[in-house]
Amino acid sequence: MAVTPQTNTTLDAIAEALMARDAAERIVVCGHVNPDGDCLGSQLALAHALRALGRDVTCLLVKGDPVGAGLDFLPGVADMVPACAYAGAPDVFVAVDVPTPERLGDDARRLHAAATLTVTIDHHAVPERMSDLSYTDPDAASTTMLVWEVAKRLLGQGSVTPVVATCAYAGIVTDTGRFQFQNADAACFAAAAEMVAAGANPAEVARAVYQSRALASIQLEGRAVERMRLMDGGRVALSWVTRADFAELGASKADAEPIIDVLRSVGSVRVACMLREQEGEVRGSLRAKDDTDVAAIAREFGGGGHKAAAGFTLPAGIERAVSTMERRLSEISFPDAPQGAREVAS
Repeated sequence: MAVTPQTNTTLDAIAEALMARDAAERIVVCGHVNPDGDCLGSQLALAHALRALGRDVTCLLVKGDPVGAGLDFLPGVADMVPACAYAGAPDVFVAVDVPTPERLGDDARRLHAAATLTVTIDHHAVPERMSDLSYTDPDAASTTMLVWEVAKRLLGQGSVTPVVATCAYAGIVTDTGRFQFQNADAACFAAAAEMVAAGANPAEVARAVYQSRALASIQLEGRAVERMRLMDGGRVALSWVTRADFAELGASKADAEPIIDVLRSVGSVRVACMLREQEGEVRGSLRAKDDTDVAAIAREFGGGGHKAAAGFTLPAGIERAVSTMERRLSEISFPDAPQGAREVAS
């Protein structure tokens, strides 16, 4: 464990503070924009644990966008409420998997400011805290690992319900890339084993998240593979999909999520970048197979994430975004890179 400067409490203290809340008080649990499996799993696992104690809990979506098909199996997803539709002010605001107020979006940030007590549980390292009680451990493979510890304190070691375990397991398996990323350490496997023992079904989670892709997602992947550019002797992969692709194939933005892992899977590739055109902007994803800090690259463009997996948004069209990232990715310095001109191929 290596808690960061914004940490000012313990998971024990957070659990105690949540247990001490009156049943009449309203608690909201919120994640970040473009929620992934760890974000949604953390929100829902904590909400289910608190509801088991009789607490009034609402899970918020920063925006009203539907949850991707690979994650809509999570128990409680259908009951999540867009932050803009939440009436009144909550008594307690718990932010999970969110490092900065900006990642909450405007509506959720107003609710955060209005709450009597604010709490952050996260594993993204940033220099400042945004909540009254803040706990951030960047050594944790996923935020759900930390929420899992809070759930055990709330419900008791042997009394965590299968629904809590399922949501937490979904977060840990997605944030480690099915236990393939560099963050899949011994603590991660130990926590996953506890979740399975408590009722999470790895086969069901894998089937829902990774084996239920729409045909449009596969077709979109084909377009990205066709466009893929290999740079620096094959060490860097860059590709993109356009709004026209989505319209023609009838694809959703969630259909593009698995593509970055396809680029990353090329044997020579050490850093992969996938760009997805949206209205008025381009969303980028970065992955690394070595020690390259892609979060540092993402931060240059106002994004963030982890050393091996990060994201960002460019206020540009797709052509400019491709040019910008091609130029930036060509600047990555690999220790064993050959001397001379860098190769760009398509």
